[in-house]
Formats: sequence, C-alpha cells, structure tokens
Amino acid sequence: MIVIGGGLAGLSSGVALAEAGLRVRLFELRQHLGGRATSYDLPDGTHVDNCQHVTLGCCTNLDDFFRRTGAASKIRWFDRLYFLDRRGQRGIISAAPLPAPLHLAPALARFPSLRWEDRRAILRALRAIVRHGGPPPDAHDVTMLDWLRRHRQPPGAVERFWRVVLVSALNEELDRASARYGTDVFWKAFLAHREGFRMGVPSVPLAELYTGCRRAIERAGGEIRTRAAVRKLEVEHGRIVGARFDNGELATADFYIAAVPHDALLALLPEAVVERHAELAGLRRLQVSPITGVHLLYDRPVMREPFLTLLDRTVQWIFNKTLLYGAPATQKEGEQYLQLVVSASYDLLARSRQQIVELACAELAEVLPATHTARLLKSTVVKEAAATFSPTPEADRWRVGPATDIPNLLLAGDWTATGWPGTMEGAVRSGYRAAEVILARCGQPRSLLRADLPAEGLAAFFSRTSRNRQKESS
Repeated sequence: MIVIGGGLAGLSSGVALAEAGLRVRLFELRQHLGGRATSYDLPDGTHVDNCQHVTLGCCTNLDDFFRRTGAASKIRWFDRLYFLDRRGQRGIISAAPLPAPLHLAPALARFPSLRWEDRRAILRALRAIVRHGGPPPDAHDVTMLDWLRRHRQPPGAVERFWRVVLVSALNEELDRASARYGTDVFWKAFLAHREGFRMGVPSVPLAELYTGCRRAIERAGGEIRTRAAVRKLEVEHGRIVGARFDNGELATADFYIAAVPHDALLALLPEAVVERHAELAGLRRLQVSPITGVHLLYDRPVMREPFLTLLDRTVQWIFNKTLLYGAPATQKEGEQYLQLVVSASYDLLARSRQQIVELACAELAEVLPATHTARLLKSTVVKEAAATFSPTPEADRWRVGPATDIPNLLLAGDWTATGWPGTMEGAVRSGYRAAEVILARCGQPRSLLRADLPAEGLAAFFSRTSRNRQKESS
C-alpha cells in the first residue's frame, strides 16, 4: 500500500492498515508528520506549531487514533471554557449536574456578556436543534447566518455566542458556512452528551503527537519517508501504476491512498484523467478558508489561564503555551509564550506580518493589562491561506467518498464526504473509511469508524422521537 500524505488522514489510514498486517509505505512532503496540524520550521532552526489544534469530547475517532498511537496521554483535558469580552468580563462554560441537554443551561444563564433577550433567543434556537436530534430540516441548503435570522437571533446573541463558537469550529464566517454543519456542531458538542464540549489540548508540540505512527507502520514492515515529494500519479488503462517522485523514482503498489488537499490531488493526476472522472473534476468547485496563527514571546507572565476565548475581537483564542506544555528549550525562565488564533482570517491575508503582530498586541493590551509593562521578545506569524475547505451550503455536492472510479485509488482528507467540517476528527474519519475499503477488497472486512457519543438524558429522548417521526414520514 502507498499512502501519499502524512497528515491525520494519511496517518490514520496507514496505521489502521498496518495494524491489519498490511505493508504500508507512507510519503510526506514536509519534514514533520501531521500535515496542517504539525510544527513549522523557523529560519533560526527552531519550530513552532503552525496553528493551535484542539480536540473535543465528541471527536470519537480522533480519540481512538490517539489511543492507537500512544498519544492519548499527551492530551490535557479541560472541563471549563473561559471567555473574555471587551468590557473585561470573564465568562465560564462548565457543566452542571443536570442531564443533557440541560447541563450547560446554568452556565448560559449566568454568562455575563449576554443580555436576557439574547439568552432567551439562544435557548429558543437550541431547543429547535434538540427537538430534531441534530440539524433541523430548515438548516439544510442555507447559511448559518440565514438560519439564525429565521430563528430571530438578536445581534448580541449572534456575535457573542453563535459566532464565537462556530467560526472557530467551522473555520468559516456565518454568512458563508452551512447551517447544517453549524447546528450539528452544537448538537454533538454541547447538547447531545455531557462530555461532548470538553476540550483537549496537546501538552507537547504537535509534531510529537505522531511518533507512535512511525512505530506502528514500521512494526508491520512498512516505512514512513518525510521530505519525499510525490509529484505525479502515473495512470495506465484506468489504473494507477505508480507514484513518481521529484528525482524520477517510481514507487508501485496494489493500492494508493491520496491523503492530500483536494487541489494537491488534482495536481497529482493527469488533466485528462481528471476530466474523465466527474467526481474528480467537481473538486475544483470546493472553496477554501484561511487560518492565521500568531506566536508571541513575552519577557514575563501576562496571563494565568491555560486559554481564553475573546469576544468582539479579531483574535479569537489565546493559548498559554508555557502553561500547557512547559517552556521550550529556547525559552528562558520567567518568559511566557502565547499563541493566538484567528480562524476564517480573510481580512489578514493581505496584511503584512508586522501589521498582524501590531494588531494582536494592541488587542492583548486591552484584555491582558500585564502586557503593558511586559516586553515582546519575539513574534512569528503563520498564515495558512488554504487551511481547510470551506463548509458552504453547496460543499456537500462536491465532497466525495473514499472510493473513486479509478479502482486502486482511494481518497482521504477532511475535505472528503465525512459528514464533518474541516477538522482533525473529519480527517481521521476519512482515513479510517479509506482503510475500510482496502481491507474489504483484500478479504479482511472490518469496521474502523467509531460511533458518535450517544445522546443521553432528555437529548436521547428527543433524538429517538425525531428518528421515529422521520421513519413515519418516509
């Protein structure tokens, strides 16, 4: 088996196939494994995470992947989410000892950045999601902003609740993102199960999460090669006959998994092949959205919390990396390293790195008073212009499954038809699905995909009722 791409999609498929006893050869273009969830090399020889990535309790397949590869112990879990608004008010979301979906209701009722009419409108919209056990029928084929307007959400509720959660979860603005994905995020993460919203943050640099993947693949006689640039997939008589490298080398296998971004896949295949296969040509319609990460090193501590979500700001998240996984080797005692994240960062793409750093520092000065006297020692900006696919209402028309009309070519990536937006969970799901297809064709059928967290409490009752209504109507 040849897997092209060492991101989570490629690694999850490769590990699953290796555990089934198949020999896997995985090739990754970059120095580090992890794809867009890895570390970034700096000119001075050090490296930083390209962007902070987190997992949630509802990410069942990502959790399974981390357990398979020995990385589960490298994830720190948090039961409290911290928010900070423009007036300096801190809000906390944590679960009360109530059954789902009521477990977060007390925290929402006390959330200081929302007015009473905002809370009442939010509860009304959440009730519509619960009543249908997930995305309501009116959430299909419309944007999230359109859906919120239909459900009479005030501007304060949109900006300080819905947008805060969903722009980060979907990496897209509300007026572009599908309401089906947006409402599904709330169902799976906040409403269906008490554990769904818990946040897991890596306690090591991202590249260190994947060391177990190499061991798993090599144990089965396979190999992982980094800095291995596959430039073309050779096609003859409707099948892939080899993967061609920069240096002219041709690697061959029975099956090939292309676990690369959709535009990279199109570049790997001959143009004539893409045009002959409608599902491949349709990938040109998928859109992408950006993420920007800002890394700041201060000469002293400026923040106590492990992370903060900012309201009414360009910067959406601040992660206290010094607290989360300790000082890197290049950091001196007493210094503090923060990483800031801006999802759907369209407005930052045209700005210089210096302008972005100045904007970030100005916003931190307004919410973290200790930065006024602290000295900024170092800053780095990492722009990912095509960080994820854009989950627009039209996106599902162009997302494809793992199997293609080319019988020995399988596809994996968060952009494939996983039912999830562009997340680490979606990437792992796609890798497992591609591996399932190959195992079935090799006479070893097995299920790799893990089920979602089951709905519990009142959420389970409404979910069952909704399914019964759907059965009766069909």
